[in-house]
Amino acid sequence: MGPDGFPPAVVYQKALFDAGIPCASFACDDIQREFERMKALGVVFQKPPTKTGRLTIAVLEDTCGNLVQIVQLS
Repeated sequence: MGPDGFPPAVVYQKALFDAGIPCASFACDDIQREFERMKALGVVFQKPPTKTGRLTIAVLEDTCGNLVQIVQLS
């Protein structure tokens, strides 16, 4: 049984998604290139690459109801 078979996990997952909180974050060297590559593959982004101080972040939806963040240190 996966986490989505446990009702409290489903509530938690939805709460994170609705609040815009990514469940995971991954670093990359060229966020704009990754954004363009993934978008061309049909990935849905909630936030395009956005500079936030020393970081540039983008937030995408996975296929399981989670948000995932990619990050580039500037």
